[in-house]
Amino acid sequence: MSLTELGIREEIERIRLNVEKVIKGKQSAIEMVIICLLTDGHVLIEDVPGVGKTMLARSLAQSVAGDFKRIQFTNDLLPTDILGNYIFMKSTEQFVFHPGPIFTNILLADEINRGTPKVQSALLEGMEERTVSLDRNTHSLPDPFFVIATENPIEQTGTFSLPEAELDRFMVKIRIGYPSRESEMSMLQAVQVKHPINDLGPVTDKMKITAMRDAIKKVGISNEIRGYIIDLLAATRGDADVILGGSPRAAIALQRLTQGLAAFAGRDFVIPDDVKKGFNPVLRHRIKISPQARLNKMTTDDILERIIKNVRVP
Repeated sequence: MSLTELGIREEIERIRLNVEKVIKGKQSAIEMVIICLLTDGHVLIEDVPGVGKTMLARSLAQSVAGDFKRIQFTNDLLPTDILGNYIFMKSTEQFVFHPGPIFTNILLADEINRGTPKVQSALLEGMEERTVSLDRNTHSLPDPFFVIATENPIEQTGTFSLPEAELDRFMVKIRIGYPSRESEMSMLQAVQVKHPINDLGPVTDKMKITAMRDAIKKVGISNEIRGYIIDLLAATRGDADVILGGSPRAAIALQRLTQGLAAFAGRDFVIPDDVKKGFNPVLRHRIKISPQARLNKMTTDDILERIIKNVRVP
């Protein structure tokens, strides 16, 4: 089916409006999460507690009639707590696989940086391959499979830094931020009697999500646009203030995201503005800036904005 027949823009709007019954005043963040779901990516949310990260994941799952699981990462969490395990059944004298919470459509990995590196690595195969390997057996994850991970940038006691290999598996990194006064007022009114998440129903289904995802993969992208993506990534690798630039996986993620952004705009082809819009979310967690840049109070977003301005647009 074509983008027009599927009504991708209208479908995203329908999902967003449904999620906004719970998450007030965060249109751009919600849109980005939905587009990542439709482009087969994963999302890392870095923000302070209480701004709606968990509610965003739950409301998205209910909006698309998907299964939802939540894992609270702690220091004593084990890989089997995520993946599942084989349990010996005395009645049949056989080991039976009991799947863990990773076997779901939308997985919330809450405070992922509180898990040990071994536990964090348990997610990598599922995020990349959509499979789980245990005891020489491979189990396929449900389709779609979408991870929303959160981390708290303020409280660092008892946390572990996310390794670059894991960060590279997230398509984008976003921040939700505090709501405006009007949005917070609307939120307080909505939860006075009961939380709106309790009455939130689906506005689409998993089959429609899969069909839209397949259609977005066919959005046209010219060699000029691909060259622009490559030039931007090369600029991150050659910047004096960057000690680790974007990887080839980042280029793939940016291309996929731009296709989703184009489809959301109602186009069947990518333009440079799509690349500019997706550049910071895709790269901000993948590059490392130098200590000197930090001393000069430069942020990752500052450097990425400078790169966008300096690289020639096709």
